Amino acid sequence: MKFSIQLSSDYPDKAYGGDRVYQDMLAQAALADRLGYDAVAITEHHFMNCLMMPAPLQFAVKIAAHTEQLKIITAISILPIRDMRIFAGEVVVADIFTEGRLLLGVGRGNFAYEIERLGIPMEETRARFDESLEVLQALLREEEVSWDGTYYKFDPITVMPRPMNPGGPPMMMAAVKPEAIYHCARQGYHVQTTPLAGRQSFLREQVEAFNRGKEEAGEAGKDIELTLLRVGFMCHNEMEKRERVQMAQYFLGRFDNVHGGPGIIDNGMVRSLPRSQAMDQVARSLLIGMKQEMIDKLSVYDELGVGRVILNVNFGCDPHETLDSIQYFAEEVMPHFTRQDRPAKKIA
Repeated sequence: MKFSIQLSSDYPDKAYGGDRVYQDMLAQAALADRLGYDAVAITEHHFMNCLMMPAPLQFAVKIAAHTEQLKIITAISILPIRDMRIFAGEVVVADIFTEGRLLLGVGRGNFAYEIERLGIPMEETRARFDESLEVLQALLREEEVSWDGTYYKFDPITVMPRPMNPGGPPMMMAAVKPEAIYHCARQGYHVQTTPLAGRQSFLREQVEAFNRGKEEAGEAGKDIELTLLRVGFMCHNEMEKRERVQMAQYFLGRFDNVHGGPGIIDNGMVRSLPRSQAMDQVARSLLIGMKQEMIDKLSVYDELGVGRVILNVNFGCDPHETLDSIQYFAEEVMPHFTRQDRPAKKIA
C-alpha cells in the first residue's frame, strides 16, 4: 500500500495570506518527497477557502520544481468547466514540465456552488463530463481530431506539442458510488474514492466494485489501482487526538456545506454547519490517532486491497504540527505497509 499527502490548501483566515498557504503546501510536498511518500494530491475548487486551488496544473508544475521523485496527482481536475481543446494542451505541457510525474485525476465536480456560478447546471455535469472525457482522450491520442457532439463541435485540430507518451499521462477517475467505481475500473482506469461519512460496509462495497471491474477489464486493468482519500493526522496522545477530531469535525462541517449542502459562503469563506455525525463516530471513521491505532485502521484497508491512501492533513492544524505529523507517520506507520524502494533521507 502506498501513501500520499493531500495538499488541500485550507485557508480559514484571510489574514494568513494565500501566499503563505501555498508556501506551507510546498513545504509539505518537499518533506513528503524526502520521506519516501508516493505522491501528493492537488485539489481543485473555485470561489471558496475550503480545498482552495483554482489552478491545479500550475501548482503541479511548481511542486515538480521543488521535488525529485513524488508523483503529482490532480485530485481532481473538473472537466465540465473547461474547454478540452485548451485543457489538452495544458495537460501535455504540465506532463512535460513535471517530467512525467503527473497522474491526471479527473471528475465532473461535486460542489454545486462553484459549478453553477460558472453557468453549468449540476444536472448537466454527468453528460458534459462524459463528452469532455471523450474529447480529451481523442485529442491526446490522435491528430487532426474533429468533433460533432452535444457540447463540442469543431473542425480538425491537432494539439501541440504532442504528448510524451501516447494518450498523455495516466488517468484516474473520481467516483464514490460502487456502480460508478465498477464502470471506471472495467474501462481500465485508476480510481480515487472516499467513503465520506459512510460505514465500513460501504467501503467494502466500493472495494469489491473496483475489484470486480478490474478483473473484467482483463489486460487493461492489470496495473490499475484504487486510491482512498481520508482525513488523517498522527497524534502523540489522547488529548491531542480529541483536539484533532474536534478540528476535523469543524472542517467537515464546512465540507458538508458545499458538498450536497446549502452552499452558504460569505465573501469566499465557507461556513461550518452543524453535523449529525457524533464525535465518536467521526473519531472511528477518520485516520486520526496514535501509532498502533493508525496501523490497525490501515491494516483493514490493506487487507481489502486498497492500493494507495491519500491523507488529508490540512484541516486547520498549525503548519509546523502538520509537518511533524507527516514525518511521524512516515517513520512509525509507513514501514508496516511499504517496501521502501528508496531510503528516506534523514531530516535534521
